[in-house]
Amino acid sequence: MNQERRKNIVELLEKQGTVTNAELMERFDISIETVRRDLAFLEKEGFLERVYGGAVRKKFMNTEPDYANREKENFAEKQAIAKETEKLIHIKDTVFFDVGTTVLQLARFLDKNKEISAFTNSLRTAIVLSEKGMSVIVPGGNLRDGEFSISGSLAENNFSHFNVETAIIGVGGITEDGITDFIPEEAALRQKVIKNANKVIAVADYSKFGVRAMCNVCKPDEIDVLVTDSKAPKSLLLKLEKMGVQIIVANV
Repeated sequence: MNQERRKNIVELLEKQGTVTNAELMERFDISIETVRRDLAFLEKEGFLERVYGGAVRKKFMNTEPDYANREKENFAEKQAIAKETEKLIHIKDTVFFDVGTTVLQLARFLDKNKEISAFTNSLRTAIVLSEKGMSVIVPGGNLRDGEFSISGSLAENNFSHFNVETAIIGVGGITEDGITDFIPEEAALRQKVIKNANKVIAVADYSKFGVRAMCNVCKPDEIDVLVTDSKAPKSLLLKLEKMGVQIIVANV
């Protein structure tokens, strides 16, 4: 019984990224003491990290999920995050748009009357912004199949010559240690852009919390703003806030 229930808790975490004590008590009809024992056991086994009121997924990932699946997952959360992030972009700003499905949603919601100058290494995002009449600069470099992103040393060199007011950074995983991602070349390009940006805004839905991908991108103190959704674990948001990150939560 314990083994099956704990297996189900892990599967729930894989799907949601976070669970609450109350949710587990109701779903499995168990006491708070049993919930705490289960979470303590699973934390010891390396499946999760206990936080106030529940747990978050703790998982090392070395491969990126398929783009088509990522685009459909947590669609409502990504749209809500995009709408909140759009408010942070000002008229005639210079803005870097990272690779990623949440950033692509932002491009779709962006008010064309803001007349920004856009830099992006995502061809999907470049097309959306260009159709809105924005000035768009893309780098040379290696094109990644499926993602249609550009990276590599040529792209890094191209973007190292530009300063931007705002950098919108996608997230593969986020913990209290910072942001991580899956593709070394794209992580390196993000690092270049972050260095040359006045403001860094990271966008991440709740499923990215507690995930540690294989490539380090930046520490929490290199992020100015994190825009997420109301399902994100509050304890981790509080830790990041104490490190100086402004947290904006989009209600879903």
